[in-house]
Amino acid sequence: MPRTLANAPIMILNGPNLNLLGQRQPEIYGSETLADVEALCAGAAAAHGGTVDLRQSNHEGELIDWIHEARENHCGIVINPGAYTHTSIALLDALNTCDGMPVVEVHISNIHKRESFRHTSYVSLRADGVIAGCGIQGYAFGVERIAALLGPTRTNA
Repeated sequence: MPRTLANAPIMILNGPNLNLLGQRQPEIYGSETLADVEALCAGAAAAHGGTVDLRQSNHEGELIDWIHEARENHCGIVINPGAYTHTSIALLDALNTCDGMPVVEVHISNIHKRESFRHTSYVSLRADGVIAGCGIQGYAFGVERIAALLGPTRTNA
């Protein structure tokens, strides 16, 4: 059966240190928590008849395993890879196996206004969209973009 927003969740993946959202460097990342991100994404998906499956790991291999799972059970991926954005060819390779599945990369801060090493993203080479500097609202934008890419009749088989 083809996967749509109506029958498969959007995978929301969060990389290292995002479990500390709301505690870690609030001047950069804000005071909202990962629970706030989940509620925001769930609301955005529900507006399109969908659901989300939010996960966070500080371990690259676990993120890769979840991307592999998303290939089989989800309709799209919104990913904030954290610092792995700038280092992980392995995440890029995993995302490249998600043929036809929409992928949106999200960053809470504007990575282009930060240190120069943060300006490079391996994940962007696969992402269908990149959202940076919008706080946690960027996640909701990512969910909206997945919904738009899937459209009312498009599916991810």
